[in-house]
Amino acid sequence: MRIVFKLVAISVFLWAHEASAGAWTQAEDNTQTFSTFTYSRASRSYDSHSNATIPIRYTKLLTQTYIEYGVRDWLTLTVDPEYAKAQSGPPGGPTEVASAFAIGVGGRVRLLDDYGVFSVEGSYKSAGAFDTSVSVNQESARQFEIRALYGTNFDVFGKTAFADIELGQRFIAGARPGETPIDLSVGLHVTNQTMILAQSFNVIAGGDSKPPYGYYRSHKVQLSVVQHLWENLSIQVGGFVSPLGQNALKEQGLSIALWDSL
Repeated sequence: MRIVFKLVAISVFLWAHEASAGAWTQAEDNTQTFSTFTYSRASRSYDSHSNATIPIRYTKLLTQTYIEYGVRDWLTLTVDPEYAKAQSGPPGGPTEVASAFAIGVGGRVRLLDDYGVFSVEGSYKSAGAFDTSVSVNQESARQFEIRALYGTNFDVFGKTAFADIELGQRFIAGARPGETPIDLSVGLHVTNQTMILAQSFNVIAGGDSKPPYGYYRSHKVQLSVVQHLWENLSIQVGGFVSPLGQNALKEQGLSIALWDSL
């Protein structure tokens, strides 16, 4: 049972809910920041048959500052430092504690904008070694990711809305398998100052894992309200759940983010 807690924590430990601009690139010389604080917990995890039958005590705190800078109208560079601390263990048993700092750098290139916006993105994330409670031989989580993004704006009963679809592939160092992230976002401006944002974050492990790692998949659904405060500052407040999964946590949590444009 102990190894189950280790691998469950690994599969989601540095999976942040990135509040990014999606397929759209920043205007030249414009900087956009998303500063996010997330708290999550789980009392069950999904087994290999996708049943939430494994009891667990799990909590995680994640802080992240996602920064985008428009070098050109069609080229945006990104920096993504984040820090996470997690605790996990069997109910009534000892608790394992792990923390890690990671930083990612990357860039997004807008290729087409005739019918919506189509972009491609590449990023590299370098993370320090995990605590032995959630890693094998203090293995790091270095990864390279490529992503295709499509976004479009449309009207719903006279209200401005948008949709963003992202499909990627992560190549992860060490024994962990590669991952396929699939992210979906739909936003509706109910007023000029308020937007409702629905998102789905999905991670599916590849078949290239090495022992003791195996297959896993995690699916999260998040609903948020984004409220304009003043000038270029907005706040996002939302909650998320994991309604489906396999060898992953049945997680729920809250997230608060400040959006700022410079």
